[in-house]
Amino acid sequence: MDDVQQVRSFSRLVTERLGVLMDSYLDRGRPLGASRLLWEVDTAVDVRELRARLSLDSGYLSRLLRTLEGEGLMTVQAEAADRRRRTATLTAAGRAERARLDERSNALARSLLAPLSERQTTQLVDAMATVERLLTAGLVDFSPEDPAGEVAQACLRRYYAEIDERFDAGFDLGTALPFDSGVFVVARLRGEPIGCGALKEADPPQIKRMWVAPEARGLGVGRRLLAELERHAVERGATAIQLETNRVLTEAQQLYRSAGYVETEPFNAEPYAHYWFTKTLNPGTSTKPSRA
Repeated sequence: MDDVQQVRSFSRLVTERLGVLMDSYLDRGRPLGASRLLWEVDTAVDVRELRARLSLDSGYLSRLLRTLEGEGLMTVQAEAADRRRRTATLTAAGRAERARLDERSNALARSLLAPLSERQTTQLVDAMATVERLLTAGLVDFSPEDPAGEVAQACLRRYYAEIDERFDAGFDLGTALPFDSGVFVVARLRGEPIGCGALKEADPPQIKRMWVAPEARGLGVGRRLLAELERHAVERGATAIQLETNRVLTEAQQLYRSAGYVETEPFNAEPYAHYWFTKTLNPGTSTKPSRA
């Protein structure tokens, strides 16, 4: 069985075993989509955030919300300051219904594990964790952003705070070499920024401000982000690329070396750098991000 057929077979089995094909998911009188919304709304949630988080069509999401409102489980209200922004909130009945869904979901999970031996249970749970991680990695996307924009600056603030804590003598942005111009890329997971990196205009171009949020590490985001910046460099005609890193960032050093970067002599006066790397770019292999 080839890869595609294995994925399709797995998907069919999961939908069968979890009962997602039924009109009444977990015998609660509504399909899975509506029940999933109840799980997603813990506190008040912006409807646009819900749409991004679940990758739902706006029309379909609106129909699901109306269904839950009609059942008295949720309220959806426009904000007074901006009528285009709507907030979804569970009612008391909605919170009670979500608790019942949790009970039935737990029972369903136990029923899947019950026929298995202890060894088989461990195998299945471990395999599920791996599948979840890899499928989550596939949800990450990358896009160029204005480095002065709100999203980019939020990523940079977290990056600066982390290296200030990790570097031996802290970090002072005014002392570091600047990112003057070039491309700034942000990685997002379900609409939320989880990483960033910059390609600084130089000859050859330089990678700066590489950062992945702690909660997203282990998904291969750093490697894909690196490949995305290399792709932008190739599109600009570069045949080589450079970067530098601090000695305490051992995980970054490992990533760069495994991605084909070779340690070289210092090419700039970055005060926080202890290692400098360069890589020859091959237009035939650097135009697509690496798999996570």
